[in-house]
Amino acid sequence: MAFLTHALPAVDDYVEFFSHQQLPVLRHTVREFDAMREEIDSVSGKRVASVVLGDPLMTMKLLSHLEQHRRHSQNHDITTIDRAIIMMGITPFFETFRELATVEETLSAHPKALIGVLKVIGRARKAAKHARDWAVIRHDLDVDEITVAALLRQATDIVCWIFAPTLTQQAYALQEADHTMRSSDAQRQVFGVSARDIQLALVHAWKMPELLIHLLDESRSDHPRVRTITLAADFTRHLAHGWEDDALPDDIADICALLHIAPDALLRRLNAPDSAFSRFLPPDA
Repeated sequence: MAFLTHALPAVDDYVEFFSHQQLPVLRHTVREFDAMREEIDSVSGKRVASVVLGDPLMTMKLLSHLEQHRRHSQNHDITTIDRAIIMMGITPFFETFRELATVEETLSAHPKALIGVLKVIGRARKAAKHARDWAVIRHDLDVDEITVAALLRQATDIVCWIFAPTLTQQAYALQEADHTMRSSDAQRQVFGVSARDIQLALVHAWKMPELLIHLLDESRSDHPRVRTITLAADFTRHLAHGWEDDALPDDIADICALLHIAPDALLRRLNAPDSAFSRFLPPDA
């Protein structure tokens, strides 16, 4: 596997480079799969799906594999992990994903990048949890689709940490030096393009289901499903800095508007500390 050490001319060049790399998964995922192989006759699809959904990289690998090996008789996209496992079958799944490289091995010489990617993956999991909860409140037709799309919302950031660790650290260092700098501006300074510039091109190249591509398209932000995913990602990223982050009041207001819910009810649902309520509620609340 090669690491990218310099900026490339265009988005297509990044997609070409990333597409020729073997996508690793978390070491925990490999260990869980190994344990399940030992008792494969009693393993349920839901148990396998739970492990996959804990790992955005494994989720990408599975959905991409199904689209690339799509049967002629299949007339609809597989957009959730439960359905993907059912489509493949338990035994074929474990046969297909037998030899998996791990993120920890791949970044063994880049410990700062490993910490960075694990943080992004942690945020992706939290964003998926929030998006699922909000989709339930909205009575979304398929909360599992929202969960998967929210989990993959940080796909390009994750891929950049893994395959371009030095460049990604440079982009993050720019933001550390200037807290007012947007992540997209830092990325453009280092990579020449932003992660969002790469995102849609990458999910097309990796043959992700069309519905998930639409849900990840921020140009459709007026659509409630897309807005749910975007707000979950933004809120989770801002909350990583603590409840005092300057962007959170706008996030809370936007989420309340999306869900038609009062700020105090939302804050309780988010398990906000009592000390945070005064920032988001009117003085007489």
